Amino acid sequence: MAIHITGDDAADQVLSDDPFALLVGMMLDQQYPMEHAFRGPAKVLERFGSLDPARIAAADPEEFAALCAQPPAIHRFPGSMASRLQELARIVEDTYDGHAERLWTEAADGRDFLKRMTALPGFGKQKAQIFVALVAKQLDVRPEGWEKVVGDYAHEGYRSVADVVDPASLQKVREHKKEMKAAAKAKAGG
Repeated sequence: MAIHITGDDAADQVLSDDPFALLVGMMLDQQYPMEHAFRGPAKVLERFGSLDPARIAAADPEEFAALCAQPPAIHRFPGSMASRLQELARIVEDTYDGHAERLWTEAADGRDFLKRMTALPGFGKQKAQIFVALVAKQLDVRPEGWEKVVGDYAHEGYRSVADVVDPASLQKVREHKKEMKAAAKAKAGG
């Protein structure tokens, strides 16, 4: 199944072709518009020439950070994200022999998949839940119990990047997030 998150066909193709790219895009989806975060892997591929976790992990940290900061940067915090990306690449290389998809293809069940995700740098519980839902909904990889561990992200609707399949759904997810923030702000103030 092809991924359509970024609004850029070439960047979406990178996400569709490379499980590590999809993982990196999710890692970058923090304090940054989601479509831009998911374009990050294509920028790294273009500038570095590879998304191979072993090569990224072994890259000189200063050179890699400079590459990530080159306009347009991979994130609004390119230095810290470059460091986190190299750490993620090291874990994928050391734990999964460079095959990010083993995070989900070898997970015993949904709970194991979520546990594997929360062990990664930059993946708190919510982000891990969203990624499990993304893999389930868009790659049709659904380990037993995935719905339970992701909660509301398993439902149909427009709650997260897991539900983005085109520009219209991206806008609906954006509206949902805005409504949720407004509701949280109203609750905190009232």
